[in-house]
Amino acid sequence: MLTNPPKMSPAANLRSDAGLASALRVTLARLNRRLRRQAAKHSLTATQLATLAAVERHSAITPGELAEQEKVQPPSITRVIAALDERGLIARSPHPTDRRQVTVSVTEAGLALLKEERRRKEAWLAQRLKELTPEEKTVLRQAAQILEKLSKI
Repeated sequence: MLTNPPKMSPAANLRSDAGLASALRVTLARLNRRLRRQAAKHSLTATQLATLAAVERHSAITPGELAEQEKVQPPSITRVIAALDERGLIARSPHPTDRRQVTVSVTEAGLALLKEERRRKEAWLAQRLKELTPEEKTVLRQAAQILEKLSKI
């Protein structure tokens, strides 16, 4: 006769690296979904939005450099750049030293979209943070630094 194994408590599951990895994956995915629901009123895909933000961070970047930064294939970034350019959110310019290439940068419309996107998401997060204790906020400040480190590994 098969019996169900006893369920581990969430705290016990977090003691192992595998349990922590699973909990982080689920929690970060859920938080990301909640944040996406706060998006400004636009029809950009998550990839387009991430690319627009990357172009903002790395002004006057070539499509090849952008593909490398975003860890995507050059043909994929070319399609994303075309979509953002068509909407007037980025601009292409001749490369200053290599006539075969172009650079891309964010337009005023792109900056405005990013600003509104960030404002809405940060307002939602700020409201949620008000529900936490000072101790929980201290832990989150530390966790934010650690999560940033994980994102760069």
